[in-house]
Amino acid sequence: MQIRIPVADGAIDGHLAVPDATGQAPIPGVVLVHDALGIGQDARGIADRFARAGYLAIVPDLYSRGGRLRCIKSVFSDMLAGRGRAYDDLEAARQVLAARADCTGKVGVVGFCMGGGFALVAAAGEFDASAPYYGMLPKDMSVLDGACPIVASFGKKDVTLRGAAVKLEAALTERGIPHDVKEYPAAGHSFANRLPLGPLNRLAKIAGFGYHHESSEDAWRRVHDFFGKHLA
Repeated sequence: MQIRIPVADGAIDGHLAVPDATGQAPIPGVVLVHDALGIGQDARGIADRFARAGYLAIVPDLYSRGGRLRCIKSVFSDMLAGRGRAYDDLEAARQVLAARADCTGKVGVVGFCMGGGFALVAAAGEFDASAPYYGMLPKDMSVLDGACPIVASFGKKDVTLRGAAVKLEAALTERGIPHDVKEYPAAGHSFANRLPLGPLNRLAKIAGFGYHHESSEDAWRRVHDFFGKHLA
């Protein structure tokens, strides 16, 4: 369902997915950070899957403030800087979930591509677990100091993030952060997203982009198990 999320300068749009079951004990929440394409069928579908798995799931629209190209530039700048209004929006979404009577107060964050970069840096904030998918690593890895547990997924065929899995594994191990980092040999960038690329799908696969079912399903199982442990 579409909702409005209160933020410092008013409110932004978002998608909220709630499990169908009623009268159950409070459950944990998940903030899903969309990729550069914004909230589409894919992002809503993943949020709905988290709801079916027993989570409250919310997808804040980081492009809510209008002017799509301007928003994309601004949001990417925040992601690379590791701070800014977009991170404030994610924290606002977390607070919406944590304050609900049907939430345990435990909230994880999951993100894809651009959203994966946000999910990784946001792990050092107020979230209780983080699941970045093929997210860009921060230039200064010290931003991960004190981060929550992280389960990260990368594709070996992703030419944009070569060596990222090994580098992240080393950084998390060095800091003693509970983690599960995996690189999928048969997958490339966006392997867990069903993106509406149309006629560009063939070209995207040649370039190492695109959905890879087996890798996506294995990553889902890992995230589900990891969140089950750290958001309990």
